[in-house]
Amino acid sequence: MSVRLDEMDRKILAQLQEDAGQSLDDIARKVGSSKTPVWNRIRKLKEAGVIGRQTVILDPDALGLEACFFVLIRTSEHEADWQRKFLETLRNRPEVLEAHRLAGDIDYILKVRVQNARAYDTFYQALISEVRIYNVTALLSMEEIKSTTVLPV
Repeated sequence: MSVRLDEMDRKILAQLQEDAGQSLDDIARKVGSSKTPVWNRIRKLKEAGVIGRQTVILDPDALGLEACFFVLIRTSEHEADWQRKFLETLRNRPEVLEAHRLAGDIDYILKVRVQNARAYDTFYQALISEVRIYNVTALLSMEEIKSTTVLPV
């Protein structure tokens, strides 16, 4: 269910996506409002679930996590117990940044961030030791062309 947003809400959301750490005064100035109405709108957007948790974006290269793999998984298992165990395993692996269940020939795709190919192999070995997987294909990203958390508002 989507929430009705007016132009001011959209301007505020755009500012928060650009830099959630900026002051209310700065946001208010940039959107052409004053501090209290902006604060009230942000509070309402949080209550409505439009704004989730706030965090910071870290540079993976600066942290030595230079290898990004996209892992394509096919499974022959579709029982609830297998799926529960698989999802629990993914949630417990900090290397998995994203996991998606897909329609089509591939059942799942994972975005995995690690130091290098050897670290990926360690991740892979741990994954297949915890859950039974029919087929795994790993694709190494050679270059990140675009990566953003900014949604079009």
